[in-house]
Amino acid sequence: MRYEGTVFRPPSEAHSLLIQATIGCPHNKCSFCSMYKNTRFRIRPVQEIKEDLLAARDYYGKYIESIFFPDGNTIIMKTEQLLEIFNYAHELFPELERITVYGSARFVNKKTPEDLRRLHEAGLSRLHMGMESGDDITLQNINKGTNSAEIIAAGLKLKNAGIQTSEYYLVGIAGKARWREHAENSARVLSAFSPDFIRLRTFAPEHNTPILEEIRAGSFQYLSPHEALREIRVLIENLNCNNSMVLSDHVTNYWNINGQIPNDRDKMLAEIDKALKIDESRFRTPNLGHS
Repeated sequence: MRYEGTVFRPPSEAHSLLIQATIGCPHNKCSFCSMYKNTRFRIRPVQEIKEDLLAARDYYGKYIESIFFPDGNTIIMKTEQLLEIFNYAHELFPELERITVYGSARFVNKKTPEDLRRLHEAGLSRLHMGMESGDDITLQNINKGTNSAEIIAAGLKLKNAGIQTSEYYLVGIAGKARWREHAENSARVLSAFSPDFIRLRTFAPEHNTPILEEIRAGSFQYLSPHEALREIRVLIENLNCNNSMVLSDHVTNYWNINGQIPNDRDKMLAEIDKALKIDESRFRTPNLGHS
């Protein structure tokens, strides 16, 4: 298998075979993100991808159950290209159970409902989407390249096609100025299509990002641990989803908050209240991008 640059994957894909289908990210303008910054986006030739799948079969054998195709926004590939590599993967790995990719709302919405249905039938079982926020002002501030209406439309299209949605909510990305609007509007957006997974990620500033410069200049105020937990509390209070799993499955988070909405709402709120009783000095101190 051939890999170019740093290959990123969600923690939930730790046991998946990783085969790069695209290199970099076609948007690559989010103010908080340092991934792919020195990488020019391109789609790998289908033949190269198939060669890497064959190399993986020769190395690992045919008993692969899960494949994740990085990099960012692999859903941008033409539907026929995706179908070709998905079908080939199933030929090589007869026990393959799940195929997953990254995809933002902007690029999901370029697919027709029929495209998504065919991709699901070919094995696309889950799409990881970095929503970050459902608040339009916050989305604009972080240069996400999409808006809340597009996120809802993409979520509904995926759900109607039978493809699981794994949405990422970025705790603290609105700073102190809009934390409540960020939480409440994100809950509204997520409730509109009830994603299968809502994965919490706490914003951690990274080197060489515009938002770090905003923090250093004082125009963006970073949330403290208790403030971040209170934001999550508002999010969970306002979620009206049907069987969505909330997961705190990342090292950036201050506390493990996991459960199903609506059944485990009270349990998760109680867990947050427990964490809020702990002195903030006992939580890790964010680096804020300094060496």
